This record gives sequence, structure tokens and C-alpha cells, in this order.
Amino acid sequence: MAAVLRSGRCLFLSAPVPRGLRPPGCCSGAMQEPPPLTARPESPGPSAAPGAAADWLGALRFDNRALRSLPLDPSEENVPRQVPGACFSRVRPSPVQSPRLVAMSLPALALLGLESPAAGALEAEAALYFSGNRLLPGAEPAAHCYCGHQFGSFAGQLGDGAAMYLGEVLSPRGERWEIQLKGAGLTPFSRQADGRKVLRSSIREFLCSEAMFHLGIPTTRAGTCVTSDSKVVRDIFYDGNPKNERCTIVLRIASTFIRFGSFEIFKPTDEYTGRKGPSVNRNDIRTQMLNYVISTFYPEIQQAYSDNSVQRNAAFFREVTKRTARMVAEWQCVGFCHGVLNTDNMSIVGLTIDYGPFGFMDRYDPEHICNGSDNAGRYAYNKQPEICKWNLGKLAEALVPELPLEISELILREEYDAEFERHYLKKMRKKLGLIHLELEDDDKLVSELLETMHITGGDFTNTFRLLSSFLGDLDPLKLEDFLEKIATQCASMEDLKVAFRPQMDPRQLSMMLMLAQSNPQLFALIGTKANINKELERIEQFSKLQQLTAADLLSRNKRHWKEWLQKYRVRLEKEIESVSNADVWNAERVKIMNSNNPKYILRNYIAQNAIEAAENGDFTEVREVLKRLENPFEETEDLTEVQEDQEEEETVAAAATCAPVTSSRLPYSSKPPLWASELCVT
Repeated sequence: MAAVLRSGRCLFLSAPVPRGLRPPGCCSGAMQEPPPLTARPESPGPSAAPGAAADWLGALRFDNRALRSLPLDPSEENVPRQVPGACFSRVRPSPVQSPRLVAMSLPALALLGLESPAAGALEAEAALYFSGNRLLPGAEPAAHCYCGHQFGSFAGQLGDGAAMYLGEVLSPRGERWEIQLKGAGLTPFSRQADGRKVLRSSIREFLCSEAMFHLGIPTTRAGTCVTSDSKVVRDIFYDGNPKNERCTIVLRIASTFIRFGSFEIFKPTDEYTGRKGPSVNRNDIRTQMLNYVISTFYPEIQQAYSDNSVQRNAAFFREVTKRTARMVAEWQCVGFCHGVLNTDNMSIVGLTIDYGPFGFMDRYDPEHICNGSDNAGRYAYNKQPEICKWNLGKLAEALVPELPLEISELILREEYDAEFERHYLKKMRKKLGLIHLELEDDDKLVSELLETMHITGGDFTNTFRLLSSFLGDLDPLKLEDFLEKIATQCASMEDLKVAFRPQMDPRQLSMMLMLAQSNPQLFALIGTKANINKELERIEQFSKLQQLTAADLLSRNKRHWKEWLQKYRVRLEKEIESVSNADVWNAERVKIMNSNNPKYILRNYIAQNAIEAAENGDFTEVREVLKRLENPFEETEDLTEVQEDQEEEETVAAAATCAPVTSSRLPYSSKPPLWASELCVT
């Protein structure tokens, strides 16, 4: 993952960022070979968990149903290759030097029945086993085969190039959890890669997996993040100056990691890319996969339609459609952008899966793109609902002939949009404290709120959070006080100048415009009309900003918010009229709003600061951020929060005088500093 400056310079998110400047020179070198893996027995038994961890990790109960139910690759040759006729290939994790724990999520590990905190000796054992250096008793490492449509084109075989299924653990409550190691080394699906992940990307995945869960959004989980002294080479700047980075492994947990792309291994030759799935014409395996997925993860559907496979498969597709619609509705309500919504990154059980170039929106922009390499904006924030629907269409194609396309397409038309809109509006009503009445114009009120946020550059998370303190009072002094508060969450003049700074050389833009006029066909090959239009809009907006004073901007923002707040007040009055006690209603309203509008999200600058500290050997910030993300809705009143409030006041004062911010760390709930606008993962 890289942070991309708008000027075109590429920076990895883990690189020290001196507020937009490239850090000092990068080192180069070959990958360091880890020691031989002598500690792992060929047939791991109870003795594979010695020492203090024997009772802790040795208590895991494995029951690896997926490997019993789905075909295994007969070859155990662990080199990149096509894998026909199989869903899994057996692999072995590659050991790393001196594994050590960066952080662990006790709530995630508790899913497996690991209730004891991993302190002292247990922490060291956790690093040993969850790095892949030693196998857990009962684990059967394997890599999953799948295909996928990437950026709209069929890519052929993909598969677990850096992830390894360890097995399925039965919890004390009888739940089944698949556990994976991500970054544990080569698999047959690694292609030209090395099967490794590095510290910066692993920290981001670890933290965001847990952040999403505690926000109440369906997601895979992350149990541990383990780094090491083993190194891999990454060309951070894509400029021929590679750098050694630490191999890091994340323990991932989910009911299953099977995805839409798992069913695309049967795809015949694609008419556009010429690629095909490795198991084309193997409908027997497709049937086997459907039987396994439905009976294991949708048992109620299996039971209800056990005597009619087409009806069963239709009910399954309908449920996947609804879960996916609800999931993406939840994303939209917290401003989460996935970044790479390919079919191989879509969970068959409706979970957020594969955290790559994700991002939470700061300044609200419906066209926000969190992935710097998504030049066409295919996976922009406002396109996520439609893209997920498109991906469901590809899943429908992959289920033929077990589910006729005319049936699945009808389900998609009837169910997806309706389920998305229902869930989205239900969630938005809670975010606005509309808890007793459901009125037809509520969707219009939400749209007008988002438009106001867009015009004023409002911070998505903090604006929603602040609205719980709006009492609808007509007292001019109280209204002005609230307008002052909400104005602090709007984009500053400096923010807007960075956002709308032209990105193309004027001569290049002029040439592109001339080409569009003189040779439209050639222009279509080398550029897009949408990109040119965006650049022209940036130029226009930037020009307007040059004529605007800070006082003008403040006045304009207050005017826009006053107009919307008047509409919001009218809607709140209708709520009050429907209740018997206004004070009780308001207390309930504030409680519901504050439990649906997070105070803390994983902003890019927060992750960046944690990564920089970790790369310098200090994991304290990663663990502190994790603690805060585990309670995203809570108002904390400890010493740290008091210090953060003081820092926030200093930050606001510094911004007002255009002075540099000298505090070592902004509050976790703060709008991002100006330098953070230069960060974009790719």
C-alpha cells in the first residue's frame, strides 16, 4: 500500500512523512532467508504446544470440514501454477526470524475460546504459533483457489497468494471459525509475488478488521499481528530504489473466507480477456461447493428446501443478495470505502473482507476515491452500492446451471435495491435521532444533509456526532453557538485549496482538450472524458477559492448549515409531538444517536502515526489505537482524553493563525491535519 501525493509522488503509508515531503533515501537489499523450520513436526500432536501456552493454545479444537468437503489438489508442489479440479492446495507456512507480537485482539481471540490474556510467556508463544513458525495441533495449512473480476475484467485464477487456511476451530459455544495466516509465505497462487506482507499493510488490516466489527459492521476479524526480523524487498517509490521491510503476519478469523470468486473457477473462456477458470466444465465441483456452503453457512435454507435444489439455490442467492446490500449500506453510513471491490474480495456470507487500500472519508465527498490506483473512480464511495450489485450479477453467472440466470437476475432486480434503501434509511434515521416516526420525506432530509456536508466540506464522522447536541432551539444565541461548532468541522480554506489543486500540467490539459476535439477515438484510448471534466472542475473551484476570504467562507458555511438545521428542527418537532414527555424523548434520542455515530474511526493519519511508531520498534501506539477503536461510540473522560482536548484547542488556535501544529499527537477524534490530505493508499 502506498501513500500517493497529489503531485504524483508516491509514498508508502509506512514511510515517515514529513508533512508531504519524501523521506530520506531508501535502503536496498535482498530478502533475508529465515532459519529452517525445525520446530514443526510433520504430524503435529498435543506436544506441538509446549510450555506456558500448552493449556491456552492447545485447547483449540480443530474440525476442518472444508478440507473434507471440497476437493484437494493432488499435487503438493508449492510453486506458482494453475490448479485445476481443486478448491484447496496443501501448503506449509514459511518461518520467519525472531517473531514478536505487535498487538492482539482479545475479543477476536475469545471467539476461538482463547479467553486468557496472552501476557509474558503466552505472548511469546502467540508470536511463535501465529507467525506460522510452529503449527497448532490439528491445523492443516492450505491455500484456497478462486478467480475474480478485477476492475471489471476477468483475471482468471487468483487464489490465496499470501493467505493460508489453518483450519476450522470449534468454540466452546459450538461455533465454527476458520482461521488464516495472512503473509505466511508462498503458495501455488502467489504468481510473481513472495507470499509476504509487511508491517504497514498488516497493521492497517489488523486495526480496520477490529474497528469495523466494533462499529457493528459485518466483517472478518483479526486476532493477532506478528512481525519479525525477516525482510522482503519493496520498491516504495516505484522508482528503482527498493527497501527492506519486515515480514509481518496477521491471524484472520471468519466463519469462512469463501468468496464470489470461489465460484468463478468454473468460468469458460472470457470473450474479452481470453482467460478462463482452472476448473472449467467441472460442474460436479460447483455442485459440491454449493452443497458445502449452503449446508454449512445457511443450514436453515438447506433444511427448508432439501428436496428441491433449484429453490434451495435461489433462496441462497436471495440471502447473499440481502446480506451484501445491508453490508454496503452500513459502509455508506460510516463513510467507509473498500477500495478494491473485485469479485474475489466479496464474501459469500456478506462480510467485509480483504482490507487493502481502504479508507474512511474525512471531508464528505460523494466521489471520494480511497485507492490511488483507481484512476477511473470505479470504486468511488458513491459507486459502491452499484458495484456490489454488479458483482452479485457475476456470482449469478457463476452459479449457472445450478441456478438458472433468469431466476437469479429476477431476484437481484427485486431484492437488492429495495434492501439497500430500506437498511440505509433505517440506519440514517438512527444517526439523526428520528426514532419514533418514519416519514416519507426523511430520505430527502438525509440527501439535503449530505449535500450541505458536500458544499461546506463537512467532516463526515464528526458532523454526525455533533448533531446529537443540536436541541432545535430557536434562541439566536444558542443557534449561533451551534453554528460556530459545526463550522469547525467544515473544510478550511487550506483544506479546500489542497483538495481542488489542479493535478495536470496546463499544457498537458490543453493538448488533451485539443485531442478530444480533433481525434475522439484516439483520445478515448489514452484518456477519459470524466477525468478531463474533473480537472476542469478543479481548476474552476481553485480559481474561485483565490477570490474568497476566510471570513467569506465561514459566513457561507454558516448560511448553508442554518438552512438545513431549520428543516431538521421542523422534523424534530414532529417527533416531539408524537411523544408524551419531551425530556425523556430527547435523552433517548441522544443515546441512540451517540450509539450510531462513532466518535472514533480509523482515519488514515491515525493509522500512519501508529505505523511509523511500530516501524521504529514501538508498538504502544498500535495497541492504544486498538483500545480506542474497540469503543468507538464512547465519550472517554480519562487523563488521555483531557490531554487530547487540550491538544485539540492548541490545534484550532494554530490553524486560526496559520501557525504550525507542534503537538506530538492529535486527538483520535480530530479532523485530520493538513498533511494527511496528501495520503492516499494504493
